[in-house]
Amino acid sequence: MKLYYSPTSPFARKVLACAIARGIEDQITLVSITTADPELATHNPLGKLPCLVTDDGVDLFDSRVICTYLNTVGEGFSMYPEQGLRIRTLKYEAIGDGICDAGVLRRYEMGRAKDPDRDAAMAAQALKVARALDVLEAEVPAAHVDVGAIAVVCALGYLDFRYAHEPWREGRPKLAAWFDDMMTRPCLAQTAPH
Repeated sequence: MKLYYSPTSPFARKVLACAIARGIEDQITLVSITTADPELATHNPLGKLPCLVTDDGVDLFDSRVICTYLNTVGEGFSMYPEQGLRIRTLKYEAIGDGICDAGVLRRYEMGRAKDPDRDAAMAAQALKVARALDVLEAEVPAAHVDVGAIAVVCALGYLDFRYAHEPWREGRPKLAAWFDDMMTRPCLAQTAPH
């Protein structure tokens, strides 16, 4: 398999962490690429990262689709628990991905000229992140590795990486302790942005 990715993408980190957790990372060739590279468009018409090309030549994009596919590769434990826990896991995946979406959109806005619309858009994204963090403090994910926990850790790691000047840990001691514990897991420690 070939994974087109950006080393700073929290969505690519989620995919890599899932691969490591399942013990299949050695089956993936990493290709660092930018979204402007024409090669990416041949595999993903949306021009977004990450993008996985399977051994059968099937192009998969969106981290949720890729993680779902990787869950079928190899014999590792499932990243998607069965029954009632599955919905909870998917909820955390959605929260983590949503924080990443807001953080990435806010980062794009930073590149625009300062004006009231830009500032309002950035404030709206920051508010989404703050509300999501408060939900996570009130309902901390379980202390095991699944796709939901990975998505949340990747989101929090992205905030540390891109928004270190806005410490999310303040007033959220349970979430901070959970994050620190999860960062001891090899799949998350090895994929931390730097």
